Order: sequence, then C-alpha cells, then structure tokens
Amino acid sequence: MSYTELPLLGEILAMAPPSGQSGESGLMSFLPMILIFVAFYFLLIAPQRKKQKQHDKMIKSLEKGARVKTVGGMFGTITGVKDDCFVLRIAENVKVEISKEAVSAKID
Repeated sequence: MSYTELPLLGEILAMAPPSGQSGESGLMSFLPMILIFVAFYFLLIAPQRKKQKQHDKMIKSLEKGARVKTVGGMFGTITGVKDDCFVLRIAENVKVEISKEAVSAKID
C-alpha cells in the first residue's frame, strides 16, 4: 500500500457522523437493549417465576399419605412432615428424610 492510497485525516473526519444529534441517537442506541430485556422477561423470567410459585404451592399442600416423585427420580409416600423436610417411605421398612425442595411432583 502506498502513501497515496491511505485516506487523509480530513477524509476520515468527513466520514464521521455529525455530533450535534446525540439526544435522539442516545435513546435510539438503548432501544435494542430495552427490547431484548423485555423479550427475555416475557419469554424466560415470567414463566419461570410462575412455575416456581406453582411448585411452592404444591410443596405447601403436601401432607402425610401423599405419593411423590423426587428430583432424583425416587418414588415414595410421605409418612411425616417436618419444618424443612419430609420423611418418605420408599419400600417396606425403608424410610428416608428428604428436603422439601427435592420433591419434584405429586403423583395422583
């Protein structure tokens, strides 16, 4: 590349956008980010919050005798309810304590 092919400083400055319109373009530059956040909220955050509320409601409604499935895939019957855990009977004479958060679903 020779010196004559390089653009001069004046030509580079002439290609720059005008600096007087920063108010409107500033808002317009944030518009795509705002739209992405709104899309993430409605597509990911809101449905996950709804699902979490339903799970919490299901956990609070569980009582002795309910059949449940744990996160690990174990099935059992609740034989006792404590403050932060359930006592599950998974087989004859086999009882385990699991965290309330470890229950994934109630089996009807």
